[in-house]
Amino acid sequence: MIYLLEDTINGILMGSIYGLTALGLTIIFGVLKVINFAHGSLLMVGMYVAFWAATLSGMNPYVALIVVVPIMYAFGYLLQNTLIKPIFKAEKQVREPITVIIVTTGVWYILDNLCLLIFGPQYRALQNNPLRGKMLEIGGMMLSVPKLWGFVAAMITAGAVYWFFQKTRMGRAIRATSLDREAASLMGINQYKVYNMAFGIGTATAGIAGVALIPFFNVYPSVGVLFDMKGYIIVVLGGLGSIWGAMLGGIIIGLIESVCPQFMTATWTEAIVYALFLAVLFIKPSGLFGVKYDW
Repeated sequence: MIYLLEDTINGILMGSIYGLTALGLTIIFGVLKVINFAHGSLLMVGMYVAFWAATLSGMNPYVALIVVVPIMYAFGYLLQNTLIKPIFKAEKQVREPITVIIVTTGVWYILDNLCLLIFGPQYRALQNNPLRGKMLEIGGMMLSVPKLWGFVAAMITAGAVYWFFQKTRMGRAIRATSLDREAASLMGINQYKVYNMAFGIGTATAGIAGVALIPFFNVYPSVGVLFDMKGYIIVVLGGLGSIWGAMLGGIIIGLIESVCPQFMTATWTEAIVYALFLAVLFIKPSGLFGVKYDW
């Protein structure tokens, strides 16, 4: 019984990090109404920034947030402003421009291959990492300390993003644009500035997820692919555009991956994840937890 409880708690911890990796996806979709196929690659870039910031300076990997967040926000803002904004201007009458999907797919391939060219295919792990493999014993249960910190980072990030959208003037402008971009424009809201900020915030959360992962996960050029598919499944489970739905969806995936191997093989565990994904698509396409958008 103690092992089942341990797996359950560790599943919740890892699931919250999964939710954090998907948070940027749901933010960008909620505002721009497009799926960002480069999201996993942006997560990978965040991991590399955290890795090199911690390696070159010797700082704690979590302290690297002060470097990662502004760099990733600026990168996302620039990406939206230079590549995606012209598409929205050219296709003003199209609510969900398919060209954006093509562009973000191109960015995915460019980033992955650029990192492969610069850093090589090697798997890299932090050498000056005091937390790697560190466990906390509570009542006979062994809990991963890096995942505990990742859980804290995920909850704080989700709460901060939710507060920003609910309580700040810019956050309300983003929510208004997400609900009706034409009406928001008529009220004087610059929709392109909103899109830039939303993409920047979504990219910054991917960077935070990278920081949460780097203490216990190796970084390499295609690491984002591992989290891309999980991210899409999570946002479908939680509801596209739902911040807390993304966190809950991530926890569900984490619980399945952690608890189910106690009773079945890893192959069946993966099958359950995809079966749940398909079931939600057929039965409740808006997601398990939410209204259209919960901002």
